[in-house]
Amino acid sequence: MEYFKFRVEDLKDIKRLDVFLKDKFEDKSRSYIQGIIENGNVKINDDKLKKSNYKLKLNDEVYVNIPENKELNVEAEDIKIHILYEDGDVIVIDKPQGMVVHPAPGNYTGTLVNALLYHCKDLSGINGVNRPGIVHRIDKDTSGILVVAKNDKAHKFLAEQLKEHTMTRVYLALVEGIIKVDEGKVDVPLGRHPVERIKISVIKDGRNAVTHYNVMERFKNNTLIECRLETGRTHQIRVHMAHIGHPLVGDPLYGYKKQRFNLRGQMLHAKKLGFIHPSKRTYMEFESPEPHYFTRIIDILRNELK
Repeated sequence: MEYFKFRVEDLKDIKRLDVFLKDKFEDKSRSYIQGIIENGNVKINDDKLKKSNYKLKLNDEVYVNIPENKELNVEAEDIKIHILYEDGDVIVIDKPQGMVVHPAPGNYTGTLVNALLYHCKDLSGINGVNRPGIVHRIDKDTSGILVVAKNDKAHKFLAEQLKEHTMTRVYLALVEGIIKVDEGKVDVPLGRHPVERIKISVIKDGRNAVTHYNVMERFKNNTLIECRLETGRTHQIRVHMAHIGHPLVGDPLYGYKKQRFNLRGQMLHAKKLGFIHPSKRTYMEFESPEPHYFTRIIDILRNELK
């Protein structure tokens, strides 16, 4: 168990408790922070709190107990993965739809991490034994590119680019309805849904979230768009597009209840990823073509216009 104490001494630190602690523990996910709060591992002025949305005040003293990691026995598995690039610092993966990135309750095997452990011995240990090398994630049913760190130095360098919003992340998405403007920006804060905890929603005092989008093609009742992430919040594109009335096709959480196509999940593909290499200090960019599940639906929609 690790113990930490913080004091709210600056006006800029008057924010939600979970946001404040996420800023302090940059290597921890916000869901992890919320978990330790709900489990009673955080006190404010000696009073235990179990609400992540507590609004801090000047001179509040925050006491945090970081519990020891419960290590899962994450085993290496001989699972085929599509590697776009690899060297001594990074591995760039083109993840298929349906693959979970790292082990978690309900998904202990068959993940990208299981495959990576089989493929290589050295992975960054910053995110613990359950998420070795994982710098950023994409949802299970989102396909496309992500970068994995092979050592802690590379991990920190890549994580800093994510924090500073200098990493290029472009997604392809098929949404419901016709977007009339050719380009736009969604700039609304996001946070955990107050009731349905599995969901993310637009919350006034949530974390800053910005998505830029461009229309690529319009169909009879759908629009194909390209989204560029300025920030990278959980479910960001899915929630932002639903917020402006154009949820992703096939999205089981934020999409239409009645879906026209029999899909395994949302129509979202991480098509482009660019970053400064940790050792070479040169910009590298990778692209992934439209996967089969995308081209199949797009072909159907194009044929309807003929």
